[in-house]
Amino acid sequence: MRIVSIIACLLPGLFLSQLAVPSDFKKIPEILDSTELLYPFIVPDKKYEYWSVFHNNPDPDKAIIYESQAPEYMTINDPAPEKGFFQKCLGENCFSYLIACENSQSKYFSTEQQLRNFIGTVDNLPEAILVAQTYGFTVDSLNISGGAYKIEDHYITVYLSKSKNCPFTKESFLVKINRKTGKIDSKSKGIYFKSSDCQ
Repeated sequence: MRIVSIIACLLPGLFLSQLAVPSDFKKIPEILDSTELLYPFIVPDKKYEYWSVFHNNPDPDKAIIYESQAPEYMTINDPAPEKGFFQKCLGENCFSYLIACENSQSKYFSTEQQLRNFIGTVDNLPEAILVAQTYGFTVDSLNISGGAYKIEDHYITVYLSKSKNCPFTKESFLVKINRKTGKIDSKSKGIYFKSSDCQ
């Protein structure tokens, strides 16, 4: 009976340690686990006079996350949207949205789908990560099972993570992103971290 108990304790650890990432994948640089640092790498499909990404914050200086070369004379008088992409709470600084200027008219992008449309063709790894984040995936910079990538001509393939609480678990997903269309296919590769308690 004691041997069965020991084996039962060891099996979860063995299962979690067996998740292997193929050797042709590279670790995603730690700097790319911050969403705010991904925006400067966006290469929009359409030509905009300028575009900016904002937090929902009433203070204009605190609201700007990233700003392309905005002309000084341009001001946005429209109110901020009530909802945006990457909603994480209620109140200030809880979501983001994007404003682009096209033919001297401001255009808002405030949903995950609209962000994907703005990105269009997936030109680089940061864009691929942003597209994946619109589907709820995150980069785990502490474990390659949730933070690895491979870039090919037609696809960018990434190992990313999704987490759940109580107990805290991290699940690895293989996410394949079509560079031309931005469409993704994802497949669970299993749980690679599970806490022993529920807080």
